[in-house]
Amino acid sequence: MDIDFLGVGWTNPVQLDENGQIQMTKYENTVRQSILTILSTAKGERVMRPNFGCSIHDRVFAPNTPGTVGQIVSDVRDALVEWEPRIDVLDVDTVGDRSQPNVIFIQINYQIRTTNNNFNLVYPFYLQ
Repeated sequence: MDIDFLGVGWTNPVQLDENGQIQMTKYENTVRQSILTILSTAKGERVMRPNFGCSIHDRVFAPNTPGTVGQIVSDVRDALVEWEPRIDVLDVDTVGDRSQPNVIFIQINYQIRTTNNNFNLVYPFYLQ
């Protein structure tokens, strides 16, 4: 099993460790941080990579309706399939909270291809 394929890189956000060196992250945590970066980046935000990111940011001012939620699920799945080749997206779902109608919690279940380990991530997305 080649776990080095998962990579080693800087933490996001960039931080210093106790020795004053740039703090590093590796393997499964690098994949998790990559997913968060993809979801947090609006398409067109990066000048040199205008197609990088996720289209959910186009829905910030959309009403919290089943149609909007379905489009968000589709946007997340499409972005992860396109930009994170180290994973298989198993499921993308959403959970709402009646006490916070402007928040949609996006639940992502994924499998890392080289290790077959399953992980999940919950990403809060705010409407309006």
